[in-house]
Amino acid sequence: MAFQSNVVSSQPQSSVTSYSVTSGSSEWSSNACDCCEDCGICLCATFVPCILACKVAQDNGDSCCVPFLPGAMIALRTSLRGRYRISGSVCDDWVVMVCLPFCGLCQMAREQKIRG
Repeated sequence: MAFQSNVVSSQPQSSVTSYSVTSGSSEWSSNACDCCEDCGICLCATFVPCILACKVAQDNGDSCCVPFLPGAMIALRTSLRGRYRISGSVCDDWVVMVCLPFCGLCQMAREQKIRG
């Protein structure tokens, strides 16, 4: 009976994107409370926030239905931070989206508009 020996020279790497930002990180281009920097986004969030939330989700590559799921706006904000390498944490995202949901929505929409 012959045994074959295999040597692993490197560990397999995960294809899952990590959202902890260490190097090459940036900041949000505007503060969460800078809602009036873009009057169109501000007005949309004020009068029809569901439409703005759907647009932010779709521009992120998600379904328009995502904003209507519990906790999804926090996950969407975390996803945007990961995509644009914005420093922060899930806890920060939770605080903004629970305490200032419309301001957080405006901030995400402005970030997408600025970064294209």
